[in-house]
Amino acid sequence: MATVRPFKAIRPAKKYADKVVSLPYDVMNRKEAAEMAEGNPYSFLHICRSEIDLPGEEDPYDIAVYEKAKENIEKNLNEGIFVTEERPALYVYREVMDGRVQTGIVGCVAVDEYQNNTIKKHEFTRVEKEQDRINHFDICDADTEPVFLTYRDDKRIRTIVEGVVSGSDPVYDLTASDGVRHTLWIVEDENVIENITSLFKEIPALYIADGHHRSASACKVGLKRREENPGYTGDEEFNFFMAAIFPDNDLKIFDYNRVIKDLNGLSSDEFLERIKDAGFHIEDKGHSIYHPEAKHVFSMYLEGKWYKLTADSSIIPDHVIDSLDVAIIQNNIFGPILGIKDPRTDKRIDFVGGIRGLEELEKRAESDMKIGFAVYPVDVSDLLKVSDNDMVMPPKSTWFEPKLASGLFMHRLK
Repeated sequence: MATVRPFKAIRPAKKYADKVVSLPYDVMNRKEAAEMAEGNPYSFLHICRSEIDLPGEEDPYDIAVYEKAKENIEKNLNEGIFVTEERPALYVYREVMDGRVQTGIVGCVAVDEYQNNTIKKHEFTRVEKEQDRINHFDICDADTEPVFLTYRDDKRIRTIVEGVVSGSDPVYDLTASDGVRHTLWIVEDENVIENITSLFKEIPALYIADGHHRSASACKVGLKRREENPGYTGDEEFNFFMAAIFPDNDLKIFDYNRVIKDLNGLSSDEFLERIKDAGFHIEDKGHSIYHPEAKHVFSMYLEGKWYKLTADSSIIPDHVIDSLDVAIIQNNIFGPILGIKDPRTDKRIDFVGGIRGLEELEKRAESDMKIGFAVYPVDVSDLLKVSDNDMVMPPKSTWFEPKLASGLFMHRLK
């Protein structure tokens, strides 16, 4: 069973919502965040990337950064820019990007269910990134940004959600600077809340789509608070963390592409021959950008030309992880030919989200890198299968769009 619990959200007053909303903290660097927030004192970037308000502070992980975030939250509450819900509620949250719609529920999920794997993972996390969000959530005393979860679509939940959308006016309906439309409905009716939470109790598992570090950090903050409060009952807010939960049928995963610094000492002709020998059919596509059109078909850009690479069936194993395209190119090209053994740590490889287009791949290969590879996107069903088998995807396998907006809701931990 999956626990989904209403909460008293901290959220923007309606007239400020379009000024507050921002992209998530982890999709930009400090300079980009400062540029995005320039001239807008209400931007949520002053909270999720509060180092932009400390120009003399070079360390983004200094405690002063997290204390500044807390100060900014309290300031916004005191000035009426943020309000706190009077009673616990759930929220229906809709995003529209390029005509594609995904509609989910915002609520709190249980730390214990993260621990017992009812909330399933598919990525490793890095200690330093976990510690960053641990400090942020703990010092701010709030989950400041939601985790992005999914579940296998349930018609009964979808019917209730559609009823909320058609039967009430949204509290926010805005289009962010990146063109994504965000609409939020408050669900306060206790009968509707009970129906939703009861149906989720029949859902066997939730899956992390995006936000593994936020999930791990929120869980560890909850466990820390338990140690600090040995008489806890389990009902305190720190036993739960905030999530936006979407049905799998609404989601789309974009490709997550790769650029490589060099050919590991090979000439271009030698490299192409090695790829053929590794089990790939190569087709020269000339100067026109080529997009992979199916699984196990890859696009490669090298020295002004695009190539179509098709993996032979002999190198496609019957294995949940190794049959993924990102694993096939790692195990057959990047590792044995290019000498990139660990893509998590090797400085010769970088990753380009598919939302940037293959033009960005070409640009990188012509500037600071040597060669680009584009893969066919992972399917949501692949993510669920990997998670159900308690396995971990190769690094940088999935890129979800649209991203969840930051600033529309926060969850107080007390």
